[in-house]
Amino acid sequence: MSDIFLGLGGNGENQSLALSRANRHGLIAGATGTGKTVTLQGLAESFSANGVPVFVADVKGDLSGIAMPGSPTFKHADKLEGRAKELGMDDYAYSDNPVVFWDLFGEQGHPIRTTITEMGPLLLARLLDLNDTQEGVLQIVFKHADENGLLLLDFGDLQSLLQWAYENSKELSGVYGNVSKQSVGAIQRQLLSFEAQGADHFFGEPALEIDDFLQTDENGRGYVNVLAADTLMRSPKLYATFLLWLLAELFETLPEVGDPEKPKLVFFFDEAHLLFDDAPKALQDKIEQVVRLIRSKGVGVFFVTQNPIDIPEEVAGQLGNRVQHALRAFTKRDQRAIKAAAETFRINEDLDTEEVITELKVGEALVSTLDEEGAPTVVQRTLIKPPRSRLGPLTKKERAIMQSISPFDGKYDEVVDRESAEEVLSQKAQDAVETAAEVEEKGVEEVAKRPRKTKSMWEKALSRGTKVAAGGMAGAAAAAVLGKKSRSNPMKSGIKSAAGSIATDLAGPIAGRFVRNLIGGLMR
Repeated sequence: MSDIFLGLGGNGENQSLALSRANRHGLIAGATGTGKTVTLQGLAESFSANGVPVFVADVKGDLSGIAMPGSPTFKHADKLEGRAKELGMDDYAYSDNPVVFWDLFGEQGHPIRTTITEMGPLLLARLLDLNDTQEGVLQIVFKHADENGLLLLDFGDLQSLLQWAYENSKELSGVYGNVSKQSVGAIQRQLLSFEAQGADHFFGEPALEIDDFLQTDENGRGYVNVLAADTLMRSPKLYATFLLWLLAELFETLPEVGDPEKPKLVFFFDEAHLLFDDAPKALQDKIEQVVRLIRSKGVGVFFVTQNPIDIPEEVAGQLGNRVQHALRAFTKRDQRAIKAAAETFRINEDLDTEEVITELKVGEALVSTLDEEGAPTVVQRTLIKPPRSRLGPLTKKERAIMQSISPFDGKYDEVVDRESAEEVLSQKAQDAVETAAEVEEKGVEEVAKRPRKTKSMWEKALSRGTKVAAGGMAGAAAAAVLGKKSRSNPMKSGIKSAAGSIATDLAGPIAGRFVRNLIGGLMR
């Protein structure tokens, strides 16, 4: 298995990244305009050529060109070819890469969706910027859904359940602890605000199958999965939470492999500081834990950021492969960053690392990677290799063509809205009202004999193999509606008995639990 050539070191030796150590993670850092994106593009190309799938967020919209070969007519072609000649790359030739485009909003690629349940209450709480009390209420709502067989797939399901919780806060408080209407209302307001930003596109079905990120083409090249993130960056909290969720899904899905000959997937996290901005210490601890543990699943994570001190020390300590482009010493914080970056490298007696960081030209970097034994190599000032694909974005027409030949064309593009919490709660409310009317007309005993209207819904759900726990939620919803109906009704006790009968009939064996996202599991 060949290593990945990074460039030519100042000592005259090639600087390379061992494929067998690429799952030990990495860092690409440097000020704006120093060459981080070009370095990222070249690395992604090399991983793909070695059969390693890649996921990369295209924050500025200029990484889409990786799908097309470069061209001698490109305005920077002379610089690319000149650098290749300088590095002795005799085999340098322009080439494309197999690419799949993704977009949370479905505008520039296949939509990426997950369900509300898979996201879990803790990531949602961060996404909605909830305080501790509100987060606790959201966890209660999720727990109630889990215990009562209510699928939370999209925003509509969560909104419906929150509305139910608002109207039945006393009942929930009696079972789980204090659930105030004020807290539920605050969550609802945040959810509406978040929906207005377009976040509702991210929740629903068909949900992403992680294996689709791990594909190779007919020539054995790994697909480069490019997430269009230029629009997404307008909601930085959604961007960071989505990528954290994706890491967790990868960890949860993939089997343990230890240290493979090459990674199963390499994940580039651009604008990495957004993951840690304003994140509570508990969440940062879990990010560090996920980054550390995902290595054993064969996934390499490369953080891309302007300033290396944006990455907490606990996470930075996990990053064995480093490419440091130039930093500027304009402020005291910049000076601290330069000093901190210099101290992370293995000392080179012939190089004043701290001074060189400020002198690096565009396309130069300080490079230190892990060798075959897992030890960091001595830092070297390095001329970074040029990419073989196009520098710059695709045209709309080119992107449309690439989309039409995608291996996942048609798989994720249409929304599927199957029966879930929103429909179930609506049906229960309707059934309860109808039952109340029948009780008034025919009496309790007669109504109790009639076939259950909602039984077929649960039977269909169970037959589809969904992980649903059929239970008392349906009866509780019916009882709540019936209770309201009976306030002015002299047959109140009879109606409550009917509700109890409905609840008993709907109760059934547990068919399974919702699978909670790893982050939620780790943070409980």
